[in-house]
Amino acid sequence: MPIERGQARAYENKRQRTRTHEPAGPPQGRIPEREARRYSIERAPRPVSLSAVLIDVHRSLLLVIDFQERLLPAIHEHEQLLANVTWLIRAARKLGVPVAAVEQYPKGLGRTVKGVRELLPEGAVAQKVQFSAVAARCLVNLPGADRAQIVLVGTETHVCLLQTALELLEEGKEVYVVADAVGSRQAADRDLALARMRQEGARIVSREMVVFEWLGEAATPLFREVSREFLRG
Repeated sequence: MPIERGQARAYENKRQRTRTHEPAGPPQGRIPEREARRYSIERAPRPVSLSAVLIDVHRSLLLVIDFQERLLPAIHEHEQLLANVTWLIRAARKLGVPVAAVEQYPKGLGRTVKGVRELLPEGAVAQKVQFSAVAARCLVNLPGADRAQIVLVGTETHVCLLQTALELLEEGKEVYVVADAVGSRQAADRDLALARMRQEGARIVSREMVVFEWLGEAATPLFREVSREFLRG
């Protein structure tokens, strides 16, 4: 049975308002079945897009924090840490993800260690004296600094890396901290820093999690190439 003309006009006005405002409830009065179904679909909760939570090869930067010559030897399990960081840098370069590094007071702590420095593109290292790379304003000219997702590795987890992560979060960046590619002089400080960053909204990941999310799928020549070079053994 058709609805009255006045009811139709009132319903149409209400539909127009729902484009910019939350409705108080479903439309009142008798509504054509097709319109009722459309209203139900439009108001249904939408699933979260995977791209909102996964690390995206096109939206992320790998940032190395203070991986320096005079600091690294004092870091807990520094040899394994160096192997993990260089592994992830090589994987990032293979997949086309920009990589950059910062150095804390290189006059005192030395330059970025050779094994890492050799993997970085020209112009990809910035220097600072503030603990936070954000406070130091040294990230702006680095490759990939405009990307929304920042993947963090380096040292020390509880000092420069933590302060950089928290201020990146304040700037609205999505921050991913690679647990097996960060370190401190004391393991307890590293663990507390990871817990603090998780509490503040950073996402704690492993290096393999990062690479698999960058890859996204298996049925490609690139996956087979990366798998042979980085994921086997």
